Amino acid sequence: MSLAVVILTHNEERHIARAIASVAAIASEIFVVDSFSTDRTVALARAHGATVLQSNFINYARQFQWALDNAPITASWIMRLDADEVIEPDLAARIRSELPQLSPEIVGVSLKRKHIFLGRWIRHGGRYPLVLLRIWRRGHGRIENRWMDEHMIVWGGRTVTFDGGFCDHNLNDLTFFTDKHNRYATREAIDIINQRRRLFSRDVDLTEKSSRQAAIKRWIKERLYNRIPYQISAPAYFLFRMIFQFGFLDGKQGLVYHGLQGLWYRFLVGAKVDELEAAIAHLDDPAAVRAELRRLTGLAIDP
Repeated sequence: MSLAVVILTHNEERHIARAIASVAAIASEIFVVDSFSTDRTVALARAHGATVLQSNFINYARQFQWALDNAPITASWIMRLDADEVIEPDLAARIRSELPQLSPEIVGVSLKRKHIFLGRWIRHGGRYPLVLLRIWRRGHGRIENRWMDEHMIVWGGRTVTFDGGFCDHNLNDLTFFTDKHNRYATREAIDIINQRRRLFSRDVDLTEKSSRQAAIKRWIKERLYNRIPYQISAPAYFLFRMIFQFGFLDGKQGLVYHGLQGLWYRFLVGAKVDELEAAIAHLDDPAAVRAELRRLTGLAIDP
């Protein structure tokens, strides 16, 4: 089997060895694309057999596409793996046995990701399974150009889904979680403002071929959810997850997770959109709006 695994990193010394070890038996090539970590990430990646490239980080989508464009990938298949994700043995065995047998019309493979939070598998609240396209034939995939919620786009055939253990298990604490989601909220606010104002190019071609689940969720978010005042939509979404999607069954860890990710985060995104919209309300020229958003957020926003 010929499979290249691409992992983006920045200060991931807690996770990178675990991630590499989880794919060591199935990967013919492992590329770590690092955004100039200041910890032991690069040394650990090299010690575990990965080829390390480095590039300045703008956002996840651009960094990953840079990896696809610049890493010396020769494998027939490519896998996207986050540094805090793990391919469990049962899924690794299935990939090893079934990926080489797929017919030429199959160009992508989706995986069912589970989330481990505070040591508990979050099974409810719409969080499992998250079906994500993570493996594709080389030359048949790219990543969406978005500031947040980017997915892989594939073409030239159809996709299948593999069952098996695939988990997102970040080992950092709640301070890290909230800091990360605060940054995510700014990026998502930029995407929402761009949806309204068309300030720069934006991918709109996520289809059911890439992920039916993701395509449906995005349609609901962009066509319905984002048009409702966040003071209403965020609490309503939290209650929907906790009650109708049985989030209460996830216990006290689930209450913390759904409260932070399903209420606080969604509320924060809406508040940031309002704050940024108020700051640019007096501007009409798209270039001036982009410049002001760059100043306010520190993000490299360009046409």
